[in-house]
Amino acid sequence: MTAEFDYILVGGGLQSALLVLALRAGRPAARLALVERDTRLGGNHTWCFHAGDLAPSTQAWVNTLVCRRWPGYSVHFPGLERRIDREYAMITSARLHEVVCDAFAHAPASRLVLGSEVRHLGARDVELADGSRLAGTVVIDARGSEPPSPSSPQGYQKFLGLEIELTHPHAFELPMLMDATVEQIDGFRFVYTLPLAPRRLLVEDTTFSNSPVLDHESLRRRIHDYVRRQGLDVACVEREEEGILPMPWSARHELPRSGPLRAGMRGGFFHPGTGYSFPIAARLADLVSSLTPESFFGAELQTFARAHWRQARFCHLLNRMLFGWFAPQERWHVMRRFYRLPVDTIERYYALQLRTRDRARLMCGRPPRGLSLRHHLVESGK
Repeated sequence: MTAEFDYILVGGGLQSALLVLALRAGRPAARLALVERDTRLGGNHTWCFHAGDLAPSTQAWVNTLVCRRWPGYSVHFPGLERRIDREYAMITSARLHEVVCDAFAHAPASRLVLGSEVRHLGARDVELADGSRLAGTVVIDARGSEPPSPSSPQGYQKFLGLEIELTHPHAFELPMLMDATVEQIDGFRFVYTLPLAPRRLLVEDTTFSNSPVLDHESLRRRIHDYVRRQGLDVACVEREEEGILPMPWSARHELPRSGPLRAGMRGGFFHPGTGYSFPIAARLADLVSSLTPESFFGAELQTFARAHWRQARFCHLLNRMLFGWFAPQERWHVMRRFYRLPVDTIERYYALQLRTRDRARLMCGRPPRGLSLRHHLVESGK
């Protein structure tokens, strides 16, 4: 027996969740199917975004996912402390699962399939492991990133985070997006801290590294040491999460003229300079909700993809410079220089909506300390 849908979404991560919410808001009569191999959506993640990442029309349906907001955030580097007064928001996997399941509960013509592997994914159909088949006008493959090719050099933003309960209240009023005053190990290293409650923090030890390897025990120890240096005591660890995000130096993408559409990380729709996907995933979901299934692979989607990859190519250049021209322990100078730029440029960088003036600010002027021709020649000769 074959079930018929307008859209079939494969993969239950961030991209598919945003597609569901955008389509429910923009096309409430659309018949949706979402297939996820695990029994819950969203995995074990925390996603954050800046207010400038989203258009007002997008925020209307993204807001249902938001668990916490702050009026700004801060960064700390040797010789630089700065507060950025732009709203910052947080989404959790638990909230994502709850909201998306509720959306399907109120859409009787749609279907949420959890705990099922995909045996075959075609242009207009999906076959599940039990032999059942879903047919759809549009099939979107958003199953996460594929393993990188050894011939494609890239760096990584990798992290391990602990959600901790403290014995006493902390003093963090705002998120600390980057505390780079810590020892520089394995690349540009910083600690990222979100204040979740008076006695609860999410603390992530993060590195822009050439290697995707995570040393879990060392990272856990560093986080506990960092918390102690803040004068705090850990009562217990409530949760642990990790991530290894690609920071590619180059990429080739071609949008197909027919399905399936590779979306999210799998399709290259993410920010190459951070590895994050939220702003681009939300914009893609907003676009999809504006297209009819019958005209899905038309000019609008092609225009969107070309604009995204033009922005991505500039970030590929920045990644080549960061990883190829600076020794690992010197990369923090690049990010300190970045955070001296005007707030609007910083905001547009994270949103991956850079203007010509922003590119000039990023590239021109006195180079950051640590720029090394010798390091570049060594890296180029590998």
